[in-house]
Amino acid sequence: MTHGTGRTTTTTAARRTSRGTALVAVGAAGLLLLAACGSSGTGGTASGATRSSASSGTAAAHSGKVAARSTSLGQVLADPRGMTLYAFAADSPHHSVCTGSCLGYWPPAPGADAAKAAASGVTAKLGTIERSDGTSQLTANGFPVYTYVGDSAAGQTNGQGKNISGGLWWVVSSNGSWIKKAATGGGTRGGY
Repeated sequence: MTHGTGRTTTTTAARRTSRGTALVAVGAAGLLLLAACGSSGTGGTASGATRSSASSGTAAAHSGKVAARSTSLGQVLADPRGMTLYAFAADSPHHSVCTGSCLGYWPPAPGADAAKAAASGVTAKLGTIERSDGTSQLTANGFPVYTYVGDSAAGQTNGQGKNISGGLWWVVSSNGSWIKKAATGGGTRGGY
């Protein structure tokens, strides 16, 4: 009788351990699913947090005017912090295709910058588009414009001519056209 009770106790303990392991596994799977769903609105990548902070953080940091800035590539458009603005060759007028991980490297210039009169020397027609996430993005001559995370100081052109995130990236001149020559002195040619 003692032997039978011990066997029942062992079987019950094994079932409890098995159930506990199963619950832990289900819980871990649930957490992974929640983490994956939390970033799915941004192309399913971890860059969603980058994009959200880039969209809201840069919008708050910008308070001046879009300006023309002298670089090794000539007169270029710069955001209110002096950061060079770029166009993505894969975009079309009034439409951005830079989403997901692309936004982690190429944050959209906030549309609020278009509301302020451009500084002297800027002849590009500034406007805005509404992005698929509902934020507003600055445009130059109808094309969405971006900054590049590889530019760590005002006036740098490290993103010039890069073929990353699905296409070529060009510095935007002060008249809104794209500068399609190699960067000299102000940038590097490496990838991200």
